[in-house]
Amino acid sequence: MKLYHHPISGHAHRAQLALSLLGLPHELIHVDLASRAHKTPAFIAMNPFGQIPVLDDDGVIVPDSGAILVYLAERYDTDGHWIPRDAVGRARVQAWLSAAAGPIAYGVSAARLIHVVAARFNPDEVIPRAHALLAVVESELQRRPFLIGERPSFADVAAYSYIANAPEGNVDLAGYPALRGWLARIEALPGFVPFAQSPVGLRAA
Repeated sequence: MKLYHHPISGHAHRAQLALSLLGLPHELIHVDLASRAHKTPAFIAMNPFGQIPVLDDDGVIVPDSGAILVYLAERYDTDGHWIPRDAVGRARVQAWLSAAAGPIAYGVSAARLIHVVAARFNPDEVIPRAHALLAVVESELQRRPFLIGERPSFADVAAYSYIANAPEGNVDLAGYPALRGWLARIEALPGFVPFAQSPVGLRAA
């Protein structure tokens, strides 16, 4: 199994974390974003959108981090731990997969990209958007240890990476104690792999 990734991509880390939590052996294939390796014809053949991550599972090509989580759960999560088999549980995970592609991407992720890759987002827009999302997460985690219940799921995996590195976008996590406890619980899971940190934003020396 091969995962095409880049270490600063939260989307790629999300897929890597899922693979590791499931205990699935895999090879990380570095994609040089600076040289636009993700826009070459060979890469576009795997993902027409020209984005990482892409999973190659013995010839089965799965682009998009959310799709990779669903694929891994359907194929390898035989007991329904990471995506529950019941309709309610599956819907709750899907809601967080949607949040990862929406409020998380356009809030904490966008704020971080201003400092990590000099993205042209307006911090006066994206930082308040990030805190609005974090307030929702904090409220949910005040009621339960993980986003949809008593044990971790791919809802948590989908949300973790960019929230964990939110300080790189000048988004302070100090006011979210339940959320910070949740980050620690994820980081204590067997198979956890950390998301690379950058010395920018609130993490600048």
